[in-house]
Amino acid sequence: MRTIKKILLIILLLSFYNLNAQNNKKVKKDNIFQTSGKVIKNSILTIPSDFVFMGKEISNDWKKTGYYAAGILGLIATDKITTKFLHQHIEPKINYNLPNINLVNSTTSQQWLIGDNAYLTYPIIGVYIGSFLSNKEKGQYASINALKAIQYSTIITQLSLKTIFGRNRPHRPLYETATSPWTNDNWDFFNARKEYLFSSPEGSALPSLHTTAYFALAKVFQMEYNNYWIPYGLMSIAWLSNIKGHNHWVSDIVLGGIVGTIIGKSIVLSSWKKRGISDAPKKEKHISYNITPQYSPEFTGIRIVGNF
Repeated sequence: MRTIKKILLIILLLSFYNLNAQNNKKVKKDNIFQTSGKVIKNSILTIPSDFVFMGKEISNDWKKTGYYAAGILGLIATDKITTKFLHQHIEPKINYNLPNINLVNSTTSQQWLIGDNAYLTYPIIGVYIGSFLSNKEKGQYASINALKAIQYSTIITQLSLKTIFGRNRPHRPLYETATSPWTNDNWDFFNARKEYLFSSPEGSALPSLHTTAYFALAKVFQMEYNNYWIPYGLMSIAWLSNIKGHNHWVSDIVLGGIVGTIIGKSIVLSSWKKRGISDAPKKEKHISYNITPQYSPEFTGIRIVGNF
């Protein structure tokens, strides 16, 4: 009997030892270089699936895609009216410029490190450095995904869509005679371009690269941190600075926001799949109200009770 008890005790101790070893293995955290290497590796490996998810965003619901396409076509048809209103009534009320940040030489190839763009690029770099030093995986993924969003926005918008559509930018003001390459014709499409990668006015209106990239960046951080206010707030402040400098039709801006949202969302969904994170939407909180009339010597009126 004692022998059996000893054997059972040894088995029990070994079981606890193995369980503890497994738990220690689970909670063991990678060092900063292992975490960084894993993040960079996964971010590179997900590049093909990033574009797969973009395709799915368009093809999963053709009815929805058709509605969006019809909406953009409607905006193009009314662009002369809406853009004139933007120029005359909205832009004059949003008249501010953020201080220039020029930590590098002001060259065309460094556009994302100077001016208003720097207010988004440098915080992304800061988040990555801080996340690297503190060994935070999420911040590193968010930063790299944001930098990918800038690159994808450039490839899809600047190199591809602008070249396909070749739409000329609106003249300021629209009611005066336009001088080339500016135009008063909202149907002035399929023009040749002089510059493809870098900015030039010829045939480069649709869609807006800045809007595409800014919305893509905001969407990445919104999804990664489940917060709308900070990323979209910072994006709006940077985008509205020197708003006249955008020189776009209203439809250019709207399409840029849609394309940017698709890019940012697809990058994060692709990254989440690789990281084993569920993309199932969280259950939304429901708010219910109970409205009842109330009559009493002290109070006559309506009582509204809300359950949050």
